[in-house]
Amino acid sequence: MKIVKTVFSLAAAALLMAGCAFTSVQPGMSRDQVLASYGKPTRVVPVGSGTRLQYSRQPAGQSVVMVDLDAADKVVAVREVMTLREFLRIEPGKWTREDVEREFGPPARVDEVASWSGDIMTYRWRENNIQDMFFWVYLDAGNRVQRTGQGMEIPSRMHLND
Repeated sequence: MKIVKTVFSLAAAALLMAGCAFTSVQPGMSRDQVLASYGKPTRVVPVGSGTRLQYSRQPAGQSVVMVDLDAADKVVAVREVMTLREFLRIEPGKWTREDVEREFGPPARVDEVASWSGDIMTYRWRENNIQDMFFWVYLDAGNRVQRTGQGMEIPSRMHLND
């Protein structure tokens, strides 16, 4: 019985420690608390008088979380940006590649096609936690956004016995 209690106590302690590791980041937390919870960011970029910590799961994942810090390194905002609502903020003719990467992080991939003179940035996201999607940002030769588009990601299937 003593062994069962010891195992139970160790399991409970492990669950408590795991819970601490996945504490959600909230406004008002310090940069050190964010790093303790989320780990090292994918990228750190200046935003206004503060800093943005980007946590990207691109190219394979479909999540990018932005943590905005003020000048005192306190969290002012935390948000998932791989959503249609966020993508619709992109303004063709006004935004640049730098703007897109500041707001969404690096893309899953960058493509070139013969019918377009600039790069095409591809982001992976999931609509309503159901459908895997792509969001494309078309840049001109000067790295200015000229258009955007979205489409479904259709997984390739390997057919055995066909």
